[in-house]
Amino acid sequence: MTSHFKLFILLLAFCLASSTVWANETIVRNAVQIQFPEHNIDSLKKISALGLYEVVLGEDVFYVDEKAEYFFFGHLVDAKTKNSLTNDRIQEIKAARRIPLTTLPLQHAIKVIKGDGSRQLAIYTDPNCPYCKRLEKELLSIDNITIYTLLYPVLNGSMELSKKIWCSDNQIKAWDDFMLRGIAPADKACDTPLDVLVKSGRENRVTGTPTLIFADGSIVGGLIPAATIEEKLKSAIQAK
Repeated sequence: MTSHFKLFILLLAFCLASSTVWANETIVRNAVQIQFPEHNIDSLKKISALGLYEVVLGEDVFYVDEKAEYFFFGHLVDAKTKNSLTNDRIQEIKAARRIPLTTLPLQHAIKVIKGDGSRQLAIYTDPNCPYCKRLEKELLSIDNITIYTLLYPVLNGSMELSKKIWCSDNQIKAWDDFMLRGIAPADKACDTPLDVLVKSGRENRVTGTPTLIFADGSIVGGLIPAATIEEKLKSAIQAK
């Protein structure tokens, strides 16, 4: 047998093995997708050491066996280090996820321009969220920024409150009065884009408020101090 023929056989064997792996993965992916018809599988890969497949749906991570007959929800923990491999993976997914500002319904935002407005920040926020109110105080010290406040009324009573803020004669003043000074908005009614904003938040997997989205699409969920916001604004400009 010539060396060229041996090489051909080895390559053929490799290709057949690779196609088998991909075929199995495709079967597993299809079987899992049937169970979650309303969601797209973002990632599916085999964890050879465990004989399981890791499935990523949004920011959720779970595991299935090779026949996709059993689903495992929970954390895989390294017995030696006591470290949650699942949590590490979730944090990795969150860090890598991006939401381009251009995909957001910014035309329905309460828009505030401070200074030259050169830096951009969008925030999904709920008027009844205490952390959102604390965030507004942190934002007071930040200049040269355009802030897009996306009303995301998901807490009890927030929808009616958000409608009053949106329908105010001066939306910015009504927002600041309520969030910074505790002054309730006047009881006014009008057509609002709140349904569009809530739908947008859900489509972007916003599970809590506040959720901050920077110019590079990076996402921070939860309250962060002004100093951290400044750092993120700078890094977002550099990343563009």
